[in-house]
Amino acid sequence: MRTTWAILKREFRSTFTTSMGYVILVVFLVLAAFLTIRGRFFEMRQADLRVFFDNLPLLYLFFVPAVGMRLWAEERKAGTIEFLFTQPVTVAQAVIGKFLAGWLFLAAALLLTAPLVIAVSWLGSPDPGVIGTGYLGAFLMGGAYLGVSVFCSALTRSQIVSFVLSIGMTGLMVYIDSPAVLTWLAGIVPPHLLDAMADMSLTGHFEPMRRGVLEFRGLSYYLVLITGLVAVTCLVVDNRRESC
Repeated sequence: MRTTWAILKREFRSTFTTSMGYVILVVFLVLAAFLTIRGRFFEMRQADLRVFFDNLPLLYLFFVPAVGMRLWAEERKAGTIEFLFTQPVTVAQAVIGKFLAGWLFLAAALLLTAPLVIAVSWLGSPDPGVIGTGYLGAFLMGGAYLGVSVFCSALTRSQIVSFVLSIGMTGLMVYIDSPAVLTWLAGIVPPHLLDAMADMSLTGHFEPMRRGVLEFRGLSYYLVLITGLVAVTCLVVDNRRESC
């Protein structure tokens, strides 16, 4: 646990050693505010964050890969991955530490959207349970996006390739339950498999949470998916380490 915590702190701090971390954070916050206001947030005069949560899956599609692309690709390109594993650290500790550092960055980004909560409180009397559940869902969904991005980062030395690959994979998992995609897949995939694929949608399980409904099914989906992605990333990194 101590080693994982040390890696988490190192990675989180390194995010802000260059301007890139600040740029990613500012761009996310500006776009979140812009899309929320553009979605007639104030004109609707509703004391909720529905517009913000509606836009979050699309924002995450670009924001999270930008956060996760460097976590392993940068280590491999710089050749520091070999040095990392000469230290008393296991693959699982390194992968979990890096993942948690990225997840902490996402949590910080969500916390910085607090002015939206203040604006909602100014408009009326929002239900804190609904808003809290929405943010919990946003945090878990962000972890699932990040799990995909960290996995993609472990596959390549290039941050750009990792970024593009992450967008492609998360985009597929976001829109897998859309009518257009399901119609296209209907002629290729058996019906029972198609239903299972639709249930894998990253946003489908977020929908009840953004409405304030906390379901065990949604919680377990995100936690199992995150755990599985971290485990697969461990296998990829371990394989890369042995081939170094």
